[in-house]
Amino acid sequence: AAWISRDLPDPDRLTDRHVAQSTKIYDRTGTHLLYEIFASEKRTIIELEEVPQYLIDAVIATEDTKFFEHKGIRPLSIARSFVYGIIGRGRVGGGASTLTQQLVKNAILTNERTITRKIKEIILSIRLEQKYTKNQILKIYFNEIPYGSTNYGVEAAAQSYFGKHARELSLGEAATLAGLPRAPSYYLNNPDALKNRRDFVLKRMVEEGYVTSNDAENEKQKPLTLKRQFTNIEAPHFVLYVKDLLIEQFGEQLVDTGGLRVVTTLDWEKQKIAEEAVSSTAKTFQEAGANNASLVAIDPKTGQILALVGSRDFFDETIDGQFNVATLGLRQPGSSFKPIVYAAGFEKGYTPETILFDVATNFAVSGKDYKPVDYDGKERGPVTVRTALQGSLNIPAVKMLYLVGPENAIALAERLGYTTLSQGDFGLSLVLGGGEVKLLEHVSAYGVFANKGIRQAHTPILSIEDSNGEVLSEWKKAVGEKIFDEEIVATLSHVLSDDAARAFVFGAGSNLTLPDRPVAAKTGTTNNYVDAWTIGYTPSLVAGVWAGNTNNTPLKAGFGGGRVAGMIWNTFMRRALQGAPVEEFPIPPPNDAEKPVLRGSHAGNIVLPINRMTGNIGTSSTPQELIIERTFIPPHDILQYVKKDDPRGPVPEHPEEDPQYQLWEDGVQDWIRHMREQNPNWEVRFDEPPKTFDTPETSHLTPSLEVLSPTPGTILTDRRLNVHISTSAVRGIRQVSYKVDDKFVSTIEHAPFTLESYIPWLTNGNHLLIVTAEDDVGNKRIAEVPFTLATGDESPAVFWAERTVSLTQSEFPRVFFLNPIKKDGLKEVRIFAEKSNQIVEVATLHDFSNLFNNQILAKWENPPSPGVWTLHAEVVGEDATRRETDTEVVEVR
Repeated sequence: AAWISRDLPDPDRLTDRHVAQSTKIYDRTGTHLLYEIFASEKRTIIELEEVPQYLIDAVIATEDTKFFEHKGIRPLSIARSFVYGIIGRGRVGGGASTLTQQLVKNAILTNERTITRKIKEIILSIRLEQKYTKNQILKIYFNEIPYGSTNYGVEAAAQSYFGKHARELSLGEAATLAGLPRAPSYYLNNPDALKNRRDFVLKRMVEEGYVTSNDAENEKQKPLTLKRQFTNIEAPHFVLYVKDLLIEQFGEQLVDTGGLRVVTTLDWEKQKIAEEAVSSTAKTFQEAGANNASLVAIDPKTGQILALVGSRDFFDETIDGQFNVATLGLRQPGSSFKPIVYAAGFEKGYTPETILFDVATNFAVSGKDYKPVDYDGKERGPVTVRTALQGSLNIPAVKMLYLVGPENAIALAERLGYTTLSQGDFGLSLVLGGGEVKLLEHVSAYGVFANKGIRQAHTPILSIEDSNGEVLSEWKKAVGEKIFDEEIVATLSHVLSDDAARAFVFGAGSNLTLPDRPVAAKTGTTNNYVDAWTIGYTPSLVAGVWAGNTNNTPLKAGFGGGRVAGMIWNTFMRRALQGAPVEEFPIPPPNDAEKPVLRGSHAGNIVLPINRMTGNIGTSSTPQELIIERTFIPPHDILQYVKKDDPRGPVPEHPEEDPQYQLWEDGVQDWIRHMREQNPNWEVRFDEPPKTFDTPETSHLTPSLEVLSPTPGTILTDRRLNVHISTSAVRGIRQVSYKVDDKFVSTIEHAPFTLESYIPWLTNGNHLLIVTAEDDVGNKRIAEVPFTLATGDESPAVFWAERTVSLTQSEFPRVFFLNPIKKDGLKEVRIFAEKSNQIVEVATLHDFSNLFNNQILAKWENPPSPGVWTLHAEVVGEDATRRETDTEVVEVR
């Protein structure tokens, strides 16, 4: 193997020093120096006798238990390594090195992982073992191995990190240094990983019989802090992240002393804006009880990292400021993960107009109760996906994850670049941020949404040159990986940039908007307010912010992602985009779904063009004068109408076969029952949207309908409405419904379908009676009759919006609504409650100038005792007349 060994270093000249040169790291212009890795190596020669025995034992126990027995290599380990190398197409597997090989690899050869270098390593290791004794090799090891931050040898490391000589190290400190050479830069930048590494070394020492378990456990309980000095460093977290990548590619020695010239992707102006945005929120952070934050900004078209702030203050030890939250921190993303799941839903065929029920639901995953709730504990009934996503509603999000499939969502997350989710078993909680992610990967994933569905892997480096100016590495824009069709991300961006859709939660013009350009954004807040997020993007810039506490203590309630992280995000985006061209998101495709449940309206209803004669969905063949818009609220959740894996396909014949069907239906029916118990006069009517489209052949099935009385133009002198009709149909009449001014009055299901009703809310003036006759398959005929109410010079009065209501004591205070008659004549309304001769004054009202929905609001503050109460409403007119005008029965449980 002369051709391999001809350029091997001479073991006799092992301690010779080459001339070291500084590695310099620049911003993207190549002119602004961010950091210089100083060439002067910190190295102090130490005799083996000065190295503590437990440090030697720690290295042997952890790195090479057979060190004193082998001849420099372990043949079986090498054979395994070469097999991995063949399978890995030239990259040799790790974990096979003896201590001698590690010395050769770290002190003599490069860090490349090729078969050729591995052969050189084996040959030189054998030659070293032939040349030197085991103690001499140990001495060389402890003087040559890099310990990070240009510290070479254990004496320099002990003085630099612990401020003492190696001979003075404690057991725990010795274990720390023994574990450090495996990945010095990584462990130095990740205190938790370094502590775990120290504890692993102590565990191995116990297993090998070097120390007792009690001694090891005592050391594990001690805090681990290293002294590290940084001078003249800018964008420190970004720089050290770049340094880690350089070491991974070229090894510690070349990066420390090889004189590399590294041009990064960092935009220095945006970096300064990011640092100022993170540090300028002291007042808000104090109010929120937060102490740390991190920000990442990326160009989504290239994947280049433009700004990276790993903590609020790199030099603040109280918040562990040197820990890089952006690249190393694992944090739950909360609702900021929901767009990933909804994007998968859009890809599957669901739409932003898809109707899902936001009602309390037990998903009973794997036989265990799972009952997620919305952030405010409310239920909103049927809502669209657009409303659910922008309002960050949890229950519809869990339903969407079920429709998508948790395993499909995990697979999509991996395609988007997440590396931390594949090993967990999060189930349906994944959509609520049940997994842990890294901020850098989270922002990079959103970059796919900004870049028309194309993923550009994030990168911090543009070029690397050696000390002779030879280019070792140079970034070139890749085609990128297509994750989504452009129509999918256009749809998602259209939803995430819809400020009106989230205004019911965040208010209009919140921190999630920019004043001069469209922007898509999503917040996230974990349970108990531990983590707060805001991620958002334009077509040319994506940025994400995490805020919280280093020690995972929660923020104050109410300080979610939009308030803390959102303020930082908004400040950065405004300034970073100042003067940049305004870019629009791609126009989303129209909703071409045919199923009504996939075509809902913003209010959670389904609005369809209906042939008023047939009741079918109107088509281009339907005469325009017959088409009216009708609003439907489906009485079932979506599993009644779609197969979850084929939402655009046929309606399921047996929807109850889906394992979640009955659970979702129970939630819907419980909500409907509860709403009706709370409000017996609840006017919401659940109608199945028609399933058939209008055709000319269905006209003969239309019911006949004639309103016999009242006749058009009838003048009523009181609020009693008596309606007589004549109606028939080929299939028979199933029901007749009555409305006045599009306000529900009653449904009659038995012939002769006559209506006799007193309508207390009817006011003097013109009104429209609407009568609908319907057969058993939904064919309808509608008749309209205008009439006038003229009650004469009546006195002012009020009528309860509800006639009876059942409440628990915990539902007080409770607001009750009254409909006024001649409100201009009202001077005072007194409300009192009566039960078994017990009378309680509820409220006295005097101001009727600013009514809510033209109704008077009366608040019953104190919970009454259980029993049946009668609410009385007494009015005093401007003419001083006083009379009781209406009552309502309230059952208190």
